[in-house]
Amino acid sequence: MTSKKTAGGTAGPVTGIRFAFGTLTVLPVRITRWDRDAARAGMLCAPLAGLVVGLCAAAAGGLLLALGTGPLLAAVASAAVPAALTRGLHLDGLADTADGLGSGKPAEDALRIMKQSDIGPFGVITLVLVLLAQVAALHELYGEGGWSGGAVAVALAGVVARLALTLASRTGVPAARPEGLGAAVAESVPLRSAAAVTLLTLAACAGMGALSDGGTAVRYALAAVVALAAAQVILRHCVRRFGGVTGDVFGALAETAGTVALVALTLG
Repeated sequence: MTSKKTAGGTAGPVTGIRFAFGTLTVLPVRITRWDRDAARAGMLCAPLAGLVVGLCAAAAGGLLLALGTGPLLAAVASAAVPAALTRGLHLDGLADTADGLGSGKPAEDALRIMKQSDIGPFGVITLVLVLLAQVAALHELYGEGGWSGGAVAVALAGVVARLALTLASRTGVPAARPEGLGAAVAESVPLRSAAAVTLLTLAACAGMGALSDGGTAVRYALAAVVALAAAQVILRHCVRRFGGVTGDVFGALAETAGTVALVALTLG
């Protein structure tokens, strides 16, 4: 994956897709522009990248089920694929953010802790609990709904996780540092554009629910709303503690939204 800084001209959908896949996945997509217009287009296309990641995770789970394994191994595979397709960066961001928040230190010191390469106790505990929650929820979803129920849930979680990043890039949410991915995309998405993408994505989530055996459109849409609300709570807390968003915070938001979406779908 390579990138090139360019300037000028409004970034179109192709540029946005390249930016989204090039920054949010390890898929071999070349980023042709790295400027504010490209960042805005990329973050608006983030849910599409999440859909592809979710479909890959669903395919892995379905393959194991087809080979005769139980829902537990399918759940593990579906949780592992998104981590692999992001090189674990979102999970790493979750752990770093947990360490920064758990330190209780002022913003500057907390940001320094987050930049360190090691993972502290808060990060380890958070990673273990989040991964356990993902696997447990997916095990239940695959067990009750078969491959279709688990696959649709995984796809929805991938979409909602990246939609949380679109909302975190909206106007009014500053960057905590002057460098990094957080600074590149912070406040790049106008509020109206963020709202439009959110409504479209929620409608798509409702459609996913209609495709799932035993699922309802309302149930899936509500799961997405609850997941986004949880991510917004984390976002507001991080902005208060750190002064804005960072790449690590983006990773934490994605993992939070995706995990909450899966757990919400197991309820009721």
